Amino acid sequence: MSIITLDDLSKAIANRVGIDIEEARRDAGFVMDIFGFDDRVIDNVLDPEDRQLFYILEEEGMLTTEREETTLYDGREWRTHYWKLKKDTIARYSKEENGLRDYLIDKKQPKNVSDDDIYDTIEEKMWTTRKTD
Repeated sequence: MSIITLDDLSKAIANRVGIDIEEARRDAGFVMDIFGFDDRVIDNVLDPEDRQLFYILEEEGMLTTEREETTLYDGREWRTHYWKLKKDTIARYSKEENGLRDYLIDKKQPKNVSDDDIYDTIEEKMWTTRKTD
């Protein structure tokens, strides 16, 4: 069984989701607090707002869901939903040199540009998606 650290999960989130490492560390800290020392947690412990982060991490392949069904004494079915860490995927994503963030942020983009002027900084050839005759 592999061990995932806060640093591993932070790097994986930063690489795959495309956020800075400080924000990724906050999200990773929240996730690690929920899981504790387990690699599986019951869905009922999450608030709807908190569950959004879990959906994002599931979409990126770092979490998965599973469920168990039990028949109660009166014959009804009872379902329990769980979130599970995909430790191998998290470990692999944490080691990526160039994550999604590198694709989203152009290194040549000027840093101190207002929202109004951002389109002026894009090269003319970037505006053309196909050649017109």
